[in-house]
Amino acid sequence: MKCSWVALAAAIGLAALPGLAQAASQSRMADNGGVKIHYMVEGQGPLVVMIHGFPDYWATWKPLMAELSKAGYRTAALDGRGYNLSDKPAGVAAYAMPNLVADVAAVVAAEGQKDAIIIGHDWGAAIAWQVAFNRPDLVRRLVIMSVPHPVGFAREMATNVEQQKNSQYARNFQQPGFEKNLTAEGLAGWVQDAKEKPGYVEAFKRSDFGAMLNYYRANYPSGTGAASAITPAAPPRVKVPVLVIHGMKDTALDAAGHAGTWNWIDADTTILMIPNAAHFVQHDAAPLVNRAIKDWLKARP
Repeated sequence: MKCSWVALAAAIGLAALPGLAQAASQSRMADNGGVKIHYMVEGQGPLVVMIHGFPDYWATWKPLMAELSKAGYRTAALDGRGYNLSDKPAGVAAYAMPNLVADVAAVVAAEGQKDAIIIGHDWGAAIAWQVAFNRPDLVRRLVIMSVPHPVGFAREMATNVEQQKNSQYARNFQQPGFEKNLTAEGLAGWVQDAKEKPGYVEAFKRSDFGAMLNYYRANYPSGTGAASAITPAAPPRVKVPVLVIHGMKDTALDAAGHAGTWNWIDADTTILMIPNAAHFVQHDAAPLVNRAIKDWLKARP
């Protein structure tokens, strides 16, 4: 029997969940065909939907939410399905990209809007690209962190030995049962902020490790070399302005994958490369990243 999220929140108190309740943030639920997607909202103004990656949850966006809400935006940071307070449907197919795109659409609809500025990091960036391809009506502006355009990524997977080597972790994640190797504490190992880390550990304890890896099983290229570059068709061209931000010390995604991104976009394309930041660029260079996004959006009302 499914429990009522409203009743659950009333029973346990949102403030009792580490990393959930914030003075200026409110908890919401969106519905995608019976799958509940939890998200946090802050501020008023044009809608900004933020999508996290692996291993992460909505709180990765706290600093950016604060920055943009002060600048006159309504920010909505979601927990991806399988994570934290969102539903955790069973099976690999539940994590196929069309479902992930529909989760973003559900959040936009739950906010009573027709479109939004879409921001994503890691798997959130991969989803953001696909929202732009498959639901362009939902996207006003697109901000991508770390993940190259699919054409650029396919090129690097086919030709770049360094990227092939760096993708071994994803091959491991695709193996059946690999989730048995994961712990909440281990998944939170990348978090440097001592005040935030306990919230991450608790969020991961509420998450489904198998669901986390199903993102890779359902969507990550399974071949190697030239076989990994096979795609059914070139994706549609992006029609809105795009900001790409990449930490050049990223050991999962090679910066070279962003070369030529502008060839698949029909609007202005801005690429910010940050030499001293790694994969979690929104944390490693938070002041620069947050200011860059705010200023970029201000220039494109």
